[in-house]
Amino acid sequence: MSYTNLTLHTDKYQINMMYAHWLQGSLNEKAVFEVYFRKLPFGNGFAVFAGLERIVSYIRSLQFGDEEITYLRAQEESYKEEFLEELRNIRFTGNLYAVEEGTLVFANEPLLCVEARIFEAQLVETAILNMMNYQTLIATKAARIKQVAPDDVLLEFGTRRAQEADAAIWGARASYIAGFHATSNMRAGMLFGIPAKGTHAHSWVQGHDSEEEAFRLYAESLPDQVTLLVDTYNTLKSGVPNAIKIAGLLEQQGKRMNAIRLDSGDLAYLSQMARKMLDEAGYSYVQIVASNDLDEGIISNLKSQGAKIDVWGVGTKLITAADQPSLGGVYKLVAREKNGSYEPVIKISANPEKVSTPGFKELYRIINTETGKAEADYITLKGEQHVNNRERIKLFDPVHPYIHKFIAQYEAIPLLKQIFSDGELVYELPSLEQIRRYHLEQFELFWPQYLRKLNAEAYRVNLSEAAWELKRELIQRHQF
Repeated sequence: MSYTNLTLHTDKYQINMMYAHWLQGSLNEKAVFEVYFRKLPFGNGFAVFAGLERIVSYIRSLQFGDEEITYLRAQEESYKEEFLEELRNIRFTGNLYAVEEGTLVFANEPLLCVEARIFEAQLVETAILNMMNYQTLIATKAARIKQVAPDDVLLEFGTRRAQEADAAIWGARASYIAGFHATSNMRAGMLFGIPAKGTHAHSWVQGHDSEEEAFRLYAESLPDQVTLLVDTYNTLKSGVPNAIKIAGLLEQQGKRMNAIRLDSGDLAYLSQMARKMLDEAGYSYVQIVASNDLDEGIISNLKSQGAKIDVWGVGTKLITAADQPSLGGVYKLVAREKNGSYEPVIKISANPEKVSTPGFKELYRIINTETGKAEADYITLKGEQHVNNRERIKLFDPVHPYIHKFIAQYEAIPLLKQIFSDGELVYELPSLEQIRRYHLEQFELFWPQYLRKLNAEAYRVNLSEAAWELKRELIQRHQF
């Protein structure tokens, strides 16, 4: 069995729908699907879009091989051989549009758009959602942590608690996009060029006759990269004093110890006392690293208590997004080919938040040219020209349309970039460092009230009047 071929990384109902389209002769009809999420994660004011690079790799490698066909042949549906041959020849031949990785994004706006044969568009749904949902969630969590420790070093330490190997490496990448400085995962470091950092485990200390001996031998082994874990026995009575002895030995060799690490106990108190001990011994340059189930809330509290921590190792609660373990992104049909053109379609639900917005659409970020700040994200039907012509636009709440404002002096930044055109990759994937810089620049576009960690002001995501009227028309048409 091949683990590298992700073509069957899909739900069975996708294959069944593809089979029905094939039987009914509708497999080549075009369709437009949009990917979005309905609610911002963690109660945050924004999310950070991530996952595009893996989605591109997945789409480029779509191919049913012999193993996949043999597996489908054994299914209880008894798919016809001609259908299996159709699958064998499938490649992505459609168009893909997406916001760029690192972009700050919001609820109920299209983040990806798939325009393709229905046969292809159904196949890619599950994998696209899986990749986008997870990586966007982790990037958003990492951005929240970065907000409370903007000037500190942040290390991603989550591999051993991640949900398997793929989650560990792609979570490390998503964290790096959002401002983390390094990862403990060597494979993520090798694959993506992320700096890899690490210290030593408690077992290193336990495996020697004394803590001092363990520290000394470790320093002899890696004299230029010495960070000592000081809480194996007693942090203040033995760990820090022994680390101070090693710092002295290193100075005699013309070297400097990097840091000590705290991994348990009262991190605020222990860091304060350790800082005092290190400073009094003349080692003010030795940093203090902290770990132990940290997240943005705990880090914020430790800072408010005056903790003397320079570097934060964040693991479980980051890589698993512990307080909200899923994003909830959806993949919805918004238009279908009929008589040679696209007909908008809508999903109506008893839950108002689940009513989709119909039509093939575009997404703009409206920048007030007087302030240089974002006023709203603006969703139009494809082909509307009033935005590009800089005509005055009305920004109104689609739920409460009486809440509105007009804006005439603006720049409209198109957020959906074309990634694939007729199956060909036309977008140049940026480097990870370029994505990090782009992500950091994003924050300059927003007022602080939209970015704060708690009780963020809701940022506007508005429909054009034409898009809003289309949605209202289809709701009325399908009411019973």
